[in-house]
Amino acid sequence: MARSATVAWRTSPRPRNVVAGAAAPWDGAEGRRQRRLSAVNASSLARNFVAAGMDVVIADVLNGETLPVYRVSLDSLLVVHLHVAYGHARDRATGRPVYLTSDEFAMLHREQELTSGVDLWLDTTELSVEETAERLLATWTGE
Repeated sequence: MARSATVAWRTSPRPRNVVAGAAAPWDGAEGRRQRRLSAVNASSLARNFVAAGMDVVIADVLNGETLPVYRVSLDSLLVVHLHVAYGHARDRATGRPVYLTSDEFAMLHREQELTSGVDLWLDTTELSVEETAERLLATWTGE
C-alpha cells in the first residue's frame, strides 16, 4: 500500500559525510567498518521515515557484509539488484562525475556479481529507465 510520501536515500562507496578519516570499502578493516556503519545509519533513517508514514528507497552498493545489516534492521524489506553488464556500466559511468578509479569500479562491479540473497535480480543492460521503473514498481506493489 502506497503511503503519502516517499523518501529516497543514496549511500556511496566513498564516504562523503565523514569530514576527517573517511575510508573507502577497499581500505582494509576501517573501510569495511565505515561501509557497515553507513548501512546501519541508512537503516536507522529508514525506520524513522517509515514510522512517520513514508515509503523509503535506499540505493546502496551491497555486499555480503552490508546486506545482512539491512535484513536484520528493516521489516518488509525488498532488496533489488539492478544488474548491468560491465561494458555498459563503464559506458554509463563515463558521462557522470568520476569518484572511483577504473580498478575500484571493476572491484565493486565484481563484488555485486558475488552478492547473493537479493529478492529480485533485474538485468537492466537493455532496459530503458522507464522500463526499469515499471518492473520495479510492479514488483514493489505486487502487480
